[in-house]
Amino acid sequence: MIHTITSTRVLVTGGAGFIGSNLCETLLAQGNEVVCLDNFATGRRENIQPFLQNKKFRLIEGDIRNLADCQQATDGVAYVLHQAALGSVNRSVNNPITTNEVNVGGFLNMLVASRDANVKRFVYAASSSTYGDSPSLPKTEDVIGKPLSPYAVTKYVNELYAKVFADLYGLESIGLRYFNVFGQRQQPDGEYAAVIPKFVSSLLQGKAPTINGDGEQTRDFTYIANVLQANQLAATTTNPAAVNTVYNIAYGQNTSLNNLFQQLKNLLAIDQPALQAIQPIYGATRQGDIRHSLASIDKAQELLGYSPTHNLLQGLQASLQWYKELEQERNIT
Repeated sequence: MIHTITSTRVLVTGGAGFIGSNLCETLLAQGNEVVCLDNFATGRRENIQPFLQNKKFRLIEGDIRNLADCQQATDGVAYVLHQAALGSVNRSVNNPITTNEVNVGGFLNMLVASRDANVKRFVYAASSSTYGDSPSLPKTEDVIGKPLSPYAVTKYVNELYAKVFADLYGLESIGLRYFNVFGQRQQPDGEYAAVIPKFVSSLLQGKAPTINGDGEQTRDFTYIANVLQANQLAATTTNPAAVNTVYNIAYGQNTSLNNLFQQLKNLLAIDQPALQAIQPIYGATRQGDIRHSLASIDKAQELLGYSPTHNLLQGLQASLQWYKELEQERNIT
């Protein structure tokens, strides 16, 4: 049985972002009161536009770098689902100071505010980047290497801080190490866009996408529905052994970027056969990127009851209509 959050007040930080807005939508559909804290640095107003007329939805336009904003947002909430962060390894290489201010300073503010508000559970977005240069596959939670980017450093520091707050103050927390999440509302725009929406957008425009490196690097692509499930399981678990630790949240299979490109091309070519002729352009390998990524999800399955519902192909099939509609809107405007 999948445990869900119902009839509860929940704070989603970064609630106007890709993962955050999907969480807000799901939680509202389940009858919860949802507080969304976002500064719109990377979040988008259109992601939460449908919720603004819902009396159970409250938007706080604020910044996790401001403790007062965090205190206002956590007031009276049972669970915090902390998604707010500056993502992207590449962004952190280019701008390590801001990445640290948001991902470490902001995280600490959220911990302090959550502690002082006596929230039941603090669930936060951790990252597979924490595995760093560890060559072992699949990735298991207790074997990590040295970080390869400022972003990876910040996400590991989050885990350390969460453990300290659990030990010192009794703040229950669970970290979810996301592996390459994708799905609806993930935007293809900008230098730091994720690979799947970028590939889809290029193909829908009839253009060749760029693959950084030789394309044989692998990732454990994880559809958004699996992440939504994991957040709710983490918030509601009553198993004492499941709390104050971290979990891999993935599907548990890896795919090369070359294979990903081919799968996307095959799906889109059903309606546009000419796309089969497109071949990718290969560019330079990006600094800080890991070569291979594959998650063991045994721990999440055993302790949280996590059971992913979508593999890569199923997730792509579920996402493509949204991407197509987005591209149509972009063409109209």
